[in-house]
Amino acid sequence: MLIAERQTRLRQILAEQGMMSLEALAQQLDVSPSTIRRDLAELEQAGRVRRTHGGAVWLGADSTREPGRPYAFEQRLAYRSESKQKIARAARKLIRPGETILLDGGTTTYALASELLGTPLQLVTNSLPIASLFQNDEHVELILSGGVVYPRYGVLLGPAAEAMLASIHAQRLFLSVAGLHEGGLYNQNMLLVQAERVMMRQSQQTILLIDSSKFGQQALVRLGDVESVETVITDANPPRAIADHLAERGVQLIVADDH
Repeated sequence: MLIAERQTRLRQILAEQGMMSLEALAQQLDVSPSTIRRDLAELEQAGRVRRTHGGAVWLGADSTREPGRPYAFEQRLAYRSESKQKIARAARKLIRPGETILLDGGTTTYALASELLGTPLQLVTNSLPIASLFQNDEHVELILSGGVVYPRYGVLLGPAAEAMLASIHAQRLFLSVAGLHEGGLYNQNMLLVQAERVMMRQSQQTILLIDSSKFGQQALVRLGDVESVETVITDANPPRAIADHLAERGVQLIVADDH
């Protein structure tokens, strides 16, 4: 197999599967693991994959997609990706094997999902990109809500999604928002907010994952007050007014670092 042909096939496999182990990729392409490592290193440098321990997660657009028209979700994956990964690593430390967790849709929660591969969990989500990560992970019991697909974000929304989410109970919910402004949490879509409110009611603890660029920002719909969450995890110290507001209302603030 020619190098270009092998690399094209590698992209296709990862785009179809979402994530795969190094061994499985080597077997499918009938090459050595060291060859796959080199190919994955090139794809990672191009921003199309994120390598994990023993494998890789697909991030880039499918090579068969019309040029110039990537999904909005895929476009946003690359935005502040280092900040999202820092937040994800900090959030990962709060999760114990065997828990039942809820993951809201979004690129920051997707980063957390990537950190959870191979961890024994019950995982409930309304996110198609997150669900695709775990389709071959035998350690995770994956529960996907029903509903109508909202293509821009790859999430399932509407009455069917809300009814399913209202029927389950989770120990922790991890969600992200478009903005935190004057004590309020905001997101871009009414149906998205309605689903998130159900998730919050059905979880013992709600943990907000928010990168520092969203402090002081508003969006179309107010989700609720910041004190409706127990913990806020971010990548940099928030403005003093926000930090004081969180402290006054008993909301734990975790500023992620690289340790």
